[in-house]
Amino acid sequence: MSIVVTAASGHLGRLTVEALLARGVPASEIVASSRDVTRIKDLADRGVTVRRADFAEPDSLPAAFEGVDRLLLISTTTPSERVANHRRAIDAAVAAGASLVAYTSMLRADTSTTSLAPTHSATEAYLRERLPSVMLRNGWYLENYTSQLPQVLQGGAVVGAAGPGKISAATRDDYADAAAVVLTTDGHDGKSYELGGDHAFTLAELATAISAVTGKRIEYTDLPADLFTRVLLDAGVPAELAHVLADADRAMSRDEMFTDSGDLRRLIGRPTATPAEAIAAALR
Repeated sequence: MSIVVTAASGHLGRLTVEALLARGVPASEIVASSRDVTRIKDLADRGVTVRRADFAEPDSLPAAFEGVDRLLLISTTTPSERVANHRRAIDAAVAAGASLVAYTSMLRADTSTTSLAPTHSATEAYLRERLPSVMLRNGWYLENYTSQLPQVLQGGAVVGAAGPGKISAATRDDYADAAAVVLTTDGHDGKSYELGGDHAFTLAELATAISAVTGKRIEYTDLPADLFTRVLLDAGVPAELAHVLADADRAMSRDEMFTDSGDLRRLIGRPTATPAEAIAAALR
């Protein structure tokens, strides 16, 4: 029996595989799946089993999930296709005899007003009906901001529509460590973990942190959500993603991306990375 990690060619999936290895799971007991296995050939070279899995192609899933004990179902990227893709993956996990599925949902999935929430809550409901499961309700990624540092430094501003809302963002490393803990320890069935960083911040505070780390004065420019959408579109962001990001900022303005649960810190057994640490790491 093995631990299967979906979307292993993506950031979170790859980091979860690395976290499992770091926790002492033998490479031979880890299955890394991806639509494009050429992107994870290096994992195969290290002894990890690599299999192709495309949720849009149900016939690819039985072989991908064969022998699975525990499965990490990483949510797919296209919201309009998400629920159908997830249901196919869950059905395949049932057929393969999985004993537990951990799903990367979103913070406050059951109460959030974001456009993304219904896809996550529908997946959660379907999964609970079908299998022992645990919901990893990940908050925002710090990398959503640190990946934009070149543009921020060039323009001298963080731009958003989150107003004074608090954001409990954490690094992908921290979320991956939490997933690895859940996949390798007992007592998580039926739990919904509200996961977020220890150091919540507003976007104005994020701008201040960037200023402190870089030595360059960075301001926060707060816009109405519709204008922020236009800014994203003008910057070349695809339309669906632009609307999702602006909608997320609207939810942030209502503190829907804030949690003080402490779940992430308790799962990983250490403090989460600070925004300043993530900024410094990205600049390196």
